[in-house]
Amino acid sequence: MMILAASLAILLVYMTLLFVIGTVTKNNGVADVGYGIAFIVLICAALMLSPATSVYAIALAILPFIWGLRLASRIYHKNLGKPEDFRYKAWRDEWGKTFFIRSFLQVYMLQGLVVFIVALPVTLAIVSPSFIIDTIPFWVGIALWVVGFFFEAVGDAQLDTFIKNPANKGKILTLGLWKYSRHPNYFGESLMWWGIALASYGISSMTVVGFVGPALITFLLLKVSGVPMLEKHFAGNPEWEAYKKRTSVFFPLPPRP
Repeated sequence: MMILAASLAILLVYMTLLFVIGTVTKNNGVADVGYGIAFIVLICAALMLSPATSVYAIALAILPFIWGLRLASRIYHKNLGKPEDFRYKAWRDEWGKTFFIRSFLQVYMLQGLVVFIVALPVTLAIVSPSFIIDTIPFWVGIALWVVGFFFEAVGDAQLDTFIKNPANKGKILTLGLWKYSRHPNYFGESLMWWGIALASYGISSMTVVGFVGPALITFLLLKVSGVPMLEKHFAGNPEWEAYKKRTSVFFPLPPRP
């Protein structure tokens, strides 16, 4: 537990640094870019502080590295040269004099805690005793992560390509993976963390609690900051409403007639 506490402290120092950067540049979008890297910082801290880590746990830790780097790179290039995201701008105006303290607590520290909870399957595997309980859940979990990574990475790439085409302005992406799910990238992210939790469960007796991580990220995506925000943004658009009637909201399914 001391290693987890120390790793959390290092993560919160990193989030504080992001807050300073966001305050100086007057752009809290740095929190979005730093989100993926936050997982890498946390996992590196756990690896450095842990006296002994199994090869399986190290292999498991590589997966969030890949995911975090891809996500950070995508968001950085997506936001490059653009003003602060409308969400943060709205909070800046709404919070007034309390903006800095609320920004620190509600944007950066809260995000740090979310990262810590979501990453529990990996950090618990790193600090737990180095032995194998069952390799079947481990390899099934790895396979689920690969499928999830495919859905998130390919879904994001298809969306970015669609948005960059001026001819698609005001239109809805309904092809590729988006033909089978209205949010294939969010589905992929959720599946990746469930895969990581299952893989972690297979290599350590201490990681049952790790399933809290994927449960939290799935809840946030489905009920808080993912699906609801985008669904509300497109509500009332005739093309979106038609797309909504025939396409699964989350799990990829054949489109309805």
